[in-house]
Amino acid sequence: MTHIETLSIHAGQHPDPVTGAVMTPIYQTSTYVQSGVAEHKGFEYSRTDNPTRSALQECLAQLENGKYGLAFASGMAAIDTILRLVKAGEHVLAGNDVYGGTFRLLDKVFKDYGVEHSFVEMTDLDQVKKSLRPNTRLVVLETPTNPRLKVFDIAAIAKLVHDHHAQTQVVVDNTFATPYLQQPLDLGADMVIHSTTKYLGGHSDVIGGAVITSDAATYERLKFLQNAVGAVPGPMDCFLILRGIKTLAVRMDRHADNALAVAQFLSDHPKVKEVIYPGLSDHPQYEIAKKQMRNGGGMISFLLHGTVEDAKKLVAKTKLFALAESLGGVESLIELPAAMTHLSTQGSPLEVDAGLIRVSVGLEHKDDLIDDLRQALG
Repeated sequence: MTHIETLSIHAGQHPDPVTGAVMTPIYQTSTYVQSGVAEHKGFEYSRTDNPTRSALQECLAQLENGKYGLAFASGMAAIDTILRLVKAGEHVLAGNDVYGGTFRLLDKVFKDYGVEHSFVEMTDLDQVKKSLRPNTRLVVLETPTNPRLKVFDIAAIAKLVHDHHAQTQVVVDNTFATPYLQQPLDLGADMVIHSTTKYLGGHSDVIGGAVITSDAATYERLKFLQNAVGAVPGPMDCFLILRGIKTLAVRMDRHADNALAVAQFLSDHPKVKEVIYPGLSDHPQYEIAKKQMRNGGGMISFLLHGTVEDAKKLVAKTKLFALAESLGGVESLIELPAAMTHLSTQGSPLEVDAGLIRVSVGLEHKDDLIDDLRQALG
C-alpha cells in the first residue's frame, strides 16, 4: 500500500482474528489475563498499551511515512510530552504564530521548570538562524499556522537547523494540513504533532493527539513518557479517530474545494479588508504552499473594513457557520481567535488582532456557505 487514500482505510487494521469483524474492535478493558507471572500477549494494562490504540498508532505512523506513532488524550498532551524531552537550561525556539495553548504551555508552565523559550518569524530563515542558541533542543513550528495561516518552508528550516545544530530536533504541528496535504517527516522534520480532535477525527466528537517520528531513541523516550505520565486516549476515542481517518482524503478534498470558493467570495466582497488562505495566489507564501501541500486546506482567516464590534456582529449573525472553537469537523465553524482560542496570547508579542475572524470551512454545499456569509456581511 503506497497511496494515502488506501492507507487511511487499511493501515494498522486487520480483520479481528476471533470474529472476522472488519472494523477494529473497541477493546474496552483496563487489564489483561496473564498466562503466568509477567507472561502475556503484549498487553498487560491499558495505560501502557491497548489493541485499539495500537491500531491507531500504527495507522498514524504509516500516514505520516514514519516508523513510530503514539496517541495521546489531546493535542496538548502530545505537545506536553514532547516538551518533556527538554531539560532545565535548554531552549525551545517556536514560531511567532503558534496556537494559544502551545504558547501558554511554554510561557506559563515549562518556563517555571527552567525551560527557556523564544519566538521567531519562521518565514525569515535568517532570523531563524540567528535565533538558534547553543542550548536549543527543539524547534517547534506549525504550518499552516493558527490562526494567521502562515506557511513555513519545512525542508529549508529543517536543513538550516540540522546543518547548524545537529542535536536540535525539528517538530512540526501538522494539524491544519493533515498527512493528506503534507508529510513533514519526508521534508526533514524529526517529529510530527497532531491534534487528532480536528481533521483526523473529523466529526467534532472526540478529543485526541498524536506524535509520529522515525527516530528510535526519540520514540523510546516518548513511549516511556506516554506510559509514565499517562495522558492516553481511551479505546473508544481511538476507535472514533480511526473511523474518522477512513474518510480523510475525500473530506480534505471537499474542505479545500469549499474553502477556495469561500476565500474567493470574501476576497471580492467590499466589506472584507484582507483574506488569508494558502490556496489564493496573493498569499505571501503561496509558492511554498504549492510546493509542499496538496491543496490550500480548509481554514481561512480574514479581516473586515471596520471595527472589532463589526467582527463580533458578523460571527453572531451566521447561521450555518456555528460560533464555536475548534476546527476540522464536517460542520463549518467561525470564531474570533483573540477572544476565544488564542486569549492566552493577550498582552504578549503573539497577541492576535482583535478583529481577525477564523473560519473552519465544512462539507456543506459551498453555495449555501457563501450565502450564509453574504447575509451576515449585509
